[in-house]
Amino acid sequence: MAVHAYNMDISGKAALVTGGANGIGKAIVEILLCKEAKGVGIVDIDSINGQEVAASLQKTFGDETVVFVKCDVTNNEQLKSAFEDIKKTFGRLDIVCNNAGICNEYKPVKTITTNPIPVISGTYFAVELMGIQNVGTVVSS
Repeated sequence: MAVHAYNMDISGKAALVTGGANGIGKAIVEILLCKEAKGVGIVDIDSINGQEVAASLQKTFGDETVVFVKCDVTNNEQLKSAFEDIKKTFGRLDIVCNNAGICNEYKPVKTITTNPIPVISGTYFAVELMGIQNVGTVVSS
């Protein structure tokens, strides 16, 4: 599956990507920055990779374009706080990619609490912070 952001105007927009420190999430962060996003918030539980990715991307795209927020997406208070921090940092929130997830068939409860529940919560937080007047985009991968 290819990711195409050709028809979406990302320039000047602020984005948040859960699970943005590794894999698909990291690639999404890079695409958003290449498409001239105003800023991207990397939300991830992996603080080592998150900080390294943010620092590396800041060197390429500028210090004000990337922020890392450590967050366990299964903790609703941490997740909401991460959304609020990123909106405060960039002054707006236009794009949310609910990407964080795990694949562990041996731990079904952890998989359920990590995958669908934070997507639902993240979508509600996004709508709340974007407001009904702001046209934003929420993507869940």
